[in-house]
Amino acid sequence: MAARDYLSFYAERFPTVELDSTFYRTPPAAVVKGWYAKTPAEFIFAAKAPRAITHEKVLVDCEAEWRQYLGTMELLGEKLGPILFQFGYFNQSAFRGAEEFMERLVPFMKRLPKDRRFAVEIRNRKWLDERFVEALRERGVALALLDQAWMPRPWELAAGIDPITADFTYVRWLGDRKGIEKVTKVWEKPVVDRRAEIGRWAEVLRGFVETRRGLKIFAYANNHYAGFGPHTVRLFQEEWDRKR
Repeated sequence: MAARDYLSFYAERFPTVELDSTFYRTPPAAVVKGWYAKTPAEFIFAAKAPRAITHEKVLVDCEAEWRQYLGTMELLGEKLGPILFQFGYFNQSAFRGAEEFMERLVPFMKRLPKDRRFAVEIRNRKWLDERFVEALRERGVALALLDQAWMPRPWELAAGIDPITADFTYVRWLGDRKGIEKVTKVWEKPVVDRRAEIGRWAEVLRGFVETRRGLKIFAYANNHYAGFGPHTVRLFQEEWDRKR
């Protein structure tokens, strides 16, 4: 089919999508309006914040970029779901540790609008301690939960750390990009059996829902997790139903 029909086709089968394109640049207003028009009433867009904010300026002097981005994404109205701030791995030349990063992150979070959902993803595993998680919880910002090559999954976190920091949680099944690209670069079928891992995710997430009334889960898979993102989502749906 033509590329212009992809989103409508997808939205007939899944209730939400994570926008990766917004990481590279703020889209034109006409594009955002087109996304809105091509999707059903209940469809939800999660969106990655631009890398100019998270990677290039790392939250410093980025007010203009943030205002432009948020103003544009607000054109999605009720279809705009969580906005994800995906940070990369920081070496010691960027930050000496989590505390120094938090000195920059916390003031930024305080300025976020309270009528929208936000999530933060970090890729420094040693930073995932109680103080970092509590800083997110105090501001109702979700900690992004990852299944990725070098980050701990929820059941692998240190004892006492509760990874649910908002009225929703944000899950990303990302896998090992370099590893899977040694097997395939044609994303049309699963090439890694992830049923055991997805079964564990379903079990853990159902436990979160059962102990937190009204908790909402936004979960997304890319092709690098198992070879074919839609298969991963279907697999999770199967395992979720099995855990009932």
